Amino acid sequence: MTTAFTAAFLLLGAGASLSAGLGLLRLPDLFTRMHAATKSQAVGLLLVLVGVGIRFPTIEVLTSLVLVALLQIMTVPVAAHLVGRAAYRTGRVDRDLLHVDELERALESSGDDPPGTD
Repeated sequence: MTTAFTAAFLLLGAGASLSAGLGLLRLPDLFTRMHAATKSQAVGLLLVLVGVGIRFPTIEVLTSLVLVALLQIMTVPVAAHLVGRAAYRTGRVDRDLLHVDELERALESSGDDPPGTD
C-alpha cells in the first residue's frame, strides 16, 4: 500500500516539475514564466519529498526532508520577487501587461529613474 502512495506522490511531483519546465519554455512573458518556475516547481518538489518520506520513514530522513521543504518554501518567493524586480528595473517587462504599477510610484518617490528613461 505504501508503494502505491509513494509512486503516486513521486509521479505527481515529477509531473508538476515537468510542467514548470514546459512553462519556462512555452509561456510568452516574464511574469507567466516566473509563475510557472516558482509555483509548479515548488509543488513538484514538495510532492516528491512527501513520496520519499513515505518510502523512508526514519527520523533522519524526515528531518532532512522537512528542512529541505522549509528552505524551499522560504526561498522561492524571495527569488521570484528579486527576479521580477531586476527585470522591471532593467526594462525587460512589458508595461502594457501591468494593471497597477506600484513599483514605478515607489521609484519616483525615492528619486530613482523609472525603467526605460535612460
